[in-house]
Amino acid sequence: MKVPVEAERTETVEWSWEGRELAVGLSWRGTGPRALLLPALSAVSSREEMAGLQMELAGDFETVAADWPGFGTCSKPRFSWTPEAMAGWLDHLLRAVVPEPALVVAAGHAAGYLLRYGASGSVRLPRVALVAPTWRGPLPTVLGKRPGWLAGVRAAIDAPGLGSALYQLNLNDRMVRRMAQGHVYSDPAWFTEERLAGKRAVTRAKGARHASVRFVTGRLDPFTTSEEARAAAAALPADRIQWIWGEEAPRRSRAEMEALAEAAGGRPTILPRGKLALHEEFPREVAAVIREETGFPG
Repeated sequence: MKVPVEAERTETVEWSWEGRELAVGLSWRGTGPRALLLPALSAVSSREEMAGLQMELAGDFETVAADWPGFGTCSKPRFSWTPEAMAGWLDHLLRAVVPEPALVVAAGHAAGYLLRYGASGSVRLPRVALVAPTWRGPLPTVLGKRPGWLAGVRAAIDAPGLGSALYQLNLNDRMVRRMAQGHVYSDPAWFTEERLAGKRAVTRAKGARHASVRFVTGRLDPFTTSEEARAAAAALPADRIQWIWGEEAPRRSRAEMEALAEAAGGRPTILPRGKLALHEEFPREVAAVIREETGFPG
């Protein structure tokens, strides 16, 4: 379906996983060959973080930004989200919702899932832009391991009543600002009250805590070791993959990005500004790199 650049069409897709019917949001904008935009997984993940990049690319592509199941502002059921569920959704997107796109842009953990998907060998990937690609959740990254007590954190947040209170206590306005200014955005002034309100709408959506806690504790990591992630990167055709991140990326995350690109034989484009959400904060610069290196339009 073609829509004018200035217009946006939103829809909710019904998707079934392990006997549950799930509602997942999509936004469409632009005309041309299709480009699928996948937001990063995070405690505040939603397709809205791709809105600026959609606007930048909509003159060349029919862009489709998709939420991940368990994230976004739709209500969600209580569910023990797994990497298999996220991988199943990505497979459904690329086979049934946005089949054979000309381009896929994947940020953060979305890039990790795309690496996993492409390395399976079951499909031929289109042109791919991986923006600040990650594969390991915040707590395993900080701790350098996956201690057993992380399962207890998930159980506590899942618990009726108490779990919701604990979740909101740990994702209050102050904590969201601190997270955003610490490792997500470069310019503290960019993260306005309006943008904070948008992120809080994600955290306050019914059932949001179940996927969020699994991301934070590493339960939604597409790989369990650096070796697995690098092997997946090495299995992909280097000439079809772009690697993009910012000079200000957090040290541990950047080390993993560099290792992935090196394993793939890729040469990254490193923008002078940008942390983990450079696709959201600097959409024009990211879009310019994508156009230049993919040859689009043309």
